[in-house]
Amino acid sequence: MGIVKEFKTFAMRGNVMDMAVGIVIGVAFGKIVTSLVNDVIMPPIGLLMGGVDFSHLAVVLKSAAGSEPAVTLKYGMLINTVIDFLIVVFAIFMVVKGMNALKRKKEEAPVAPPPPPVQEMLLRDIRDILRSKGEKIL
Repeated sequence: MGIVKEFKTFAMRGNVMDMAVGIVIGVAFGKIVTSLVNDVIMPPIGLLMGGVDFSHLAVVLKSAAGSEPAVTLKYGMLINTVIDFLIVVFAIFMVVKGMNALKRKKEEAPVAPPPPPVQEMLLRDIRDILRSKGEKIL
């Protein structure tokens, strides 16, 4: 029974739950980016490059023979995956940059200086009284 209790304590920690939420959101975000790349970005790029569809680019190492499928290097899929990765990294960069800007604004908010110590205020009062009486002060 000790392992079950220990696992429950581990799984319910705040940082573990935050990580789980982040992973779920990341997976969903990855699907959106994959769709964006495959369905929105790659078609115009392929059109600009003469109708090339990157996902179908491949080098055939061994042709299909009978019931055996062809052996291919699908470098077009690699190009799509690299573009997916770059878009995800850029999006995460923009989110972190925005969060850092908000954090900096919060840190740069004007803070009233702390009041001077009581002794310093008393010394200022004494100085001002002596000046008002015409005493010479260093």
